[in-house]
Amino acid sequence: MIADPRIALVALGLDALIGWPAPLYRVVGHPVGLFARLITACERGWNRATWDFGWRRAAGVVTVLLLLTLSIGASMALQTLLPETGRWVLLGLAAWPALALRSLYQHVVPVARALEAQDLPAARRAVGMIVGRDVAALDEAGVARAAIESLAESFCDGVAAPLFWLVVGGLPGAWAYKAINTADSLIGHREPRWRAFGWAAARLDDALNLIPARMAGPLLCLAGHGGWATLWCDCRRHASPNAGWTEAAMAGALGLKLAGPVAYDGLSHDKPWIGTGRAQANAADLRRALALYVRACLLLAGLVAALVAALTFGERPWLP
Repeated sequence: MIADPRIALVALGLDALIGWPAPLYRVVGHPVGLFARLITACERGWNRATWDFGWRRAAGVVTVLLLLTLSIGASMALQTLLPETGRWVLLGLAAWPALALRSLYQHVVPVARALEAQDLPAARRAVGMIVGRDVAALDEAGVARAAIESLAESFCDGVAAPLFWLVVGGLPGAWAYKAINTADSLIGHREPRWRAFGWAAARLDDALNLIPARMAGPLLCLAGHGGWATLWCDCRRHASPNAGWTEAAMAGALGLKLAGPVAYDGLSHDKPWIGTGRAQANAADLRRALALYVRACLLLAGLVAALVAALTFGERPWLP
C-alpha cells in the first residue's frame, strides 16, 4: 500500500520551482527548525556526562520516540482536518518543505562560482556552509571534492529518501524521515559526547536510508551514463552503510576519486578513497556534478510521474 503519489509530484514541483524562499524563511522559519530545537533541548537536559552509557542511550531512544510522536502525530492530525476536495494538493503543500532539491543546488553553486573566480577563501567559506569537515587548509581540489561529496550524499538525504518515504508513507512518512535525519545530523556522531545519546538516531537513520540510497546510487549512474563498476566495487568503502552508494556512483560517473583523508575538529582521519579516477577535482568537475544531480532529480520526478500515470489509468485509479 502506498500513498497518493500526486502528493509527491506537487511537493517536487514546488521545491524545484521556488525551493523554500528566503522571505518565507525569515517570517516562519523552517519546520525542520522545530525538530532541531527539540533535539537540542533533549540533548542539553538528558545527555549528562554524570549518567552512565546505558542511561544516556535510553535517553536518546526517548528523544527519538518524541520526534516520531511529534512528526507522525502532527501529520496525521493535519490530514484529518483537510477537506476531501483537492486534498492531495494541500498535502503536497504540507510535504513541500520536507524536500531540499532546490536548496541543495543553491548551496553548492556558490562554491563552483568562487572556484571559477579563483577565490579560494570564498570557496572555503561557501563549502564550509554545507560540510562538517575542517575547510581552512583545503586546496582547490579539496574544496571541489568536499562539495561534490556533499552533493552526492545529500541527493539521498535531501531528495531521494524523503521522496521515497512520502510515496510510501504519505505525509507522516516524509516528516518522520526528516525528524530522524535531522537528529542524525545533530547527535548521530561517534564522538564520546554523542556516542550513547545519538545511537538510536544514527541506527534508525541508517535503516530509513537503506532502500533510498540503493535507489539513488543507480539513478546517479543512469544520469551520468556510467560509473556502475565504481558503484559496485566501492559502495561499501564509506563509514556509512548508505552514503557510499551515492558517493561511489558520483565518483564513477565523473571519473573522480572522492573521500580519502579528511580532518574534523583538528583531527585527521585516514578515510579510504572512493573511485579510481582523478583526485585533483576542479570547478569544471563541480559543474558537471551539478548537472548530473539535476538529471538524477529529473529521473526521480519521471519515476513518480510514471507511478501517477499507472495508478490513474490502471485498475485502481486515484482520480475519479
